[in-house]
Amino acid sequence: MAVNKGLKSLAESTPNFSNQALENAINNLKIGWVAKSIQLDTAIEDSTVLTSSQKNDLRDDIDNVPHLNIGRYLGELVRHTNTIIDGSIIPGDPLILTGDQGQGSFIEILQLVQSLQSLIPELLGVTPAEKNRAVNDHLGSLNNIFLETEDSSQPVFTSLQEAIGFINNAGLATDTTYQTAIDDLKNFVVALTGDSTDFQTSLDNRATALATAQTNFNNALASEPYLTKRTQLVNNRESIVTQKNLESSNILSLRTFTEDLANNQAFTALAEDPSLRQLMARVAQNENWQNYFNDYEANQEQLNPIYTTDSDSDKSGVIDAVLASRGLPDVLDHTDLDAVAEKAKKDSRIDTKGFDLLFVENIITKCCEQLGLSTRGSIINQSRRLLNNLNTRDREIVALELDQNESNSTIS
Repeated sequence: MAVNKGLKSLAESTPNFSNQALENAINNLKIGWVAKSIQLDTAIEDSTVLTSSQKNDLRDDIDNVPHLNIGRYLGELVRHTNTIIDGSIIPGDPLILTGDQGQGSFIEILQLVQSLQSLIPELLGVTPAEKNRAVNDHLGSLNNIFLETEDSSQPVFTSLQEAIGFINNAGLATDTTYQTAIDDLKNFVVALTGDSTDFQTSLDNRATALATAQTNFNNALASEPYLTKRTQLVNNRESIVTQKNLESSNILSLRTFTEDLANNQAFTALAEDPSLRQLMARVAQNENWQNYFNDYEANQEQLNPIYTTDSDSDKSGVIDAVLASRGLPDVLDHTDLDAVAEKAKKDSRIDTKGFDLLFVENIITKCCEQLGLSTRGSIINQSRRLLNNLNTRDREIVALELDQNESNSTIS
């Protein structure tokens, strides 16, 4: 049941979704060279003079030590989340509101992600997380994934802030030189105007100077107590980049992945109709699909709700219940030779040819021989061994039916 309280106020306003929480978290990382690195990334992104090709080349030139070029990967993270909010991460014509050619929207992304949370368990038999399709596998950057952990480890941004602060407080000369090079390149980019000509050489020289300063700064962090913090920078960058790439890949394929699962669910639902089931078995070119439809009726007959259990420990109780419902064991007294012999005749393993000419004692002995049971001792001993085997067989048959039910009700 939906919550109606406050619904009117929602209908009369807009949610104003944004990545502000991520921006606020990044603001806490703007310390020393990181603050300047972020400013440089912003200047490159906002430049109206540099072409896209020049921007990409420049970013690559100053990315020789990626874990120190924090402005770039944090800037890309912010821009990534912006495209999720406005839906442009799913390309298409923004004027087309529906159809495969239309640009995505935040609400569409949310709805598709939500549908996967039920489709994946229903069709694939695993959790969405096992397929890297949980909510945070699509939207974790917006959902504070870098500020939280599910274990005792430090969140990514907490670890990143700690490492940045430690290195910054050391006041290394190479850090100062690196910051100077960042400022020099940033100021040059900002000062570029529309009528600037022949600035590529000057731009390249400043990029080279920055890259050199970045390398020297990195080398100064190659021993303790800085090496541990440098390792944190490397690992934290890897976590952020990996998460961003996962989200991008997942969201880009959301439409097709969800549509494929939904279509497959629709096809399997049609299997209830015998005529359509036969048709799909004939037109499907995939052997797995052919087998599913051809074997559907036989597998369906093996389904029985009474066999449904939550764990292996419940199986023995289910078997007892089924046997009781069938009136089994139907013979309890092994000294009742006639009853044991009649029960044996009903067993599919027993060849009863010629039994009409035999006394009951001979029938019991013949049954023991056919089942590989010892015929040593008195006929009462033989009857006891035979009855135990027959009753065990009853349990095995029910256990097999239970396994078949489990097999046909388990997604595979």
